[in-house]
Amino acid sequence: MAKRAIRAARMFDGERLWDGGVLVLLDDTRIADVHRGRVEVPAGWPVHEEPDATVLPGLVDAHVHLCADAGLDALGRLAERPEPDLDAVIEASLRSHLTAGVTTVRDLGDRRDAVLRWRDRKARDDLPTVVGSGAPITSVGGHCWSMGGEAHGVDGMREAVRLRAEAGADLVKVMASGGVFTPGTDTTRPQFTDQEFVAAVTRAHDAGVPVTAHAHALSAVEQALRVGVDGIEHGTCVTASGAHVPDDLAERLARSGVAVCATLGTDPAVVTPPEVVAMAARLGLSEATLREGLTILHRAGVRLVAGSDAGLGPAKPHGILPETLVEYVASGLPATAALTAATSVGAQVCGLGRRKGRVRPGFDGDLLVVTGDPTSDITVLRRPLAVYSAGTPVSG
Repeated sequence: MAKRAIRAARMFDGERLWDGGVLVLLDDTRIADVHRGRVEVPAGWPVHEEPDATVLPGLVDAHVHLCADAGLDALGRLAERPEPDLDAVIEASLRSHLTAGVTTVRDLGDRRDAVLRWRDRKARDDLPTVVGSGAPITSVGGHCWSMGGEAHGVDGMREAVRLRAEAGADLVKVMASGGVFTPGTDTTRPQFTDQEFVAAVTRAHDAGVPVTAHAHALSAVEQALRVGVDGIEHGTCVTASGAHVPDDLAERLARSGVAVCATLGTDPAVVTPPEVVAMAARLGLSEATLREGLTILHRAGVRLVAGSDAGLGPAKPHGILPETLVEYVASGLPATAALTAATSVGAQVCGLGRRKGRVRPGFDGDLLVVTGDPTSDITVLRRPLAVYSAGTPVSG
């Protein structure tokens, strides 16, 4: 059993910053102990010294698409790829996340449950932990229909949930509205009736499985909240006249405890294609609008989680979560709130809050080490010094 010690200037423990020195002891795959101040390293524990660094929990990206290779039309091309090719894409995607300090991902849309099957066959400690929804449930011809999750009617929704629970899905994702990347779908309207949506949520909850809803439309966000979902993805509140998060809706979301994943953040080095910019502009989804929406949600006290939507295209490569957190801070969130969204809250939303998302004795040895203090400069997350997965250092 491998023993390792990490001594650093400070630590973000998943909720708050510890300053004045910290010593973290890793015993095999777990955190054995955490000490504040300058303490002696126990005999037999090799120590890694980082005098100007911060230790954090490994990050949680709560919205990724591991089957998508971040190329052009990444989602659209999924229907044509054989599953052995998807296995290679999944593993490459996970390595990119790990190099960026992400040790847990929540996959919210694979093709015909390919990620779930990969996990059953190949999941291992040297790659991030995968929480998966399987194929998203969508309407016939609806957003991401080619992933194999079309359903119709109350009975069809119940059956779709049953199949995902039997396949080992950790949660169910419902495409409550259309989406930008599926031609012919309407981003401003719901895809299901209340009766259909209630049937899915009830069946999932009866099986002990949470439900999150892809919802761009304001009416779809309202519907998702009304039928009792556990999470909302995007939550941009698009209408025919633009996108805006109403204050009263934000307050109701906060009271409900629903987790909202605002999938901000792109690679600043990638120029977004003009057609994508034009499409977003027609919906009112400018960078300023997206940031304003997140500010409103945070100000109301909504439970925010961090997710990047990694894999969708060149501007959304796998491992882009640090840019999501940079955007969260640019939107007015304190750095500690952004970090919490990507650590302890992210772990809770993934159902892993008892073993991940904090630097605490007994928790998994998933750690990120960065130079400087991310609570005063969130951009240091872009340059990891070291990443540990299940107690083992990861090479870049």
